[in-house]
Amino acid sequence: MKVSWERLWHIAPRLFHPDLIALCDQSIRETCGQSHRLPSGPLHDAAEVASTGVPTVMMFVQSLHGISHNKIENTKEEHLELCVTAFDKLAEKTMKWMLER
Repeated sequence: MKVSWERLWHIAPRLFHPDLIALCDQSIRETCGQSHRLPSGPLHDAAEVASTGVPTVMMFVQSLHGISHNKIENTKEEHLELCVTAFDKLAEKTMKWMLER
């Protein structure tokens, strides 16, 4: 068997706003005690928003077995509850951040 690799398509990385990344990280740490940074591919809507210059960040909740964007995707209820809490904290922090800018 012969295997070859050829790049078919490439999009340059799109960076999220460092202040919002810090606020997101803080919100998660306050909720869960620890945060994990996850690089994400450029095909999310948030990456398109960030590319226009709008301050943007993304927060992910854990999917069981790492399966995402699939009909068998599943997340523990307690993880969803923590995620909602962390999202709420991030929203509060972001609104304050926006008012102080």
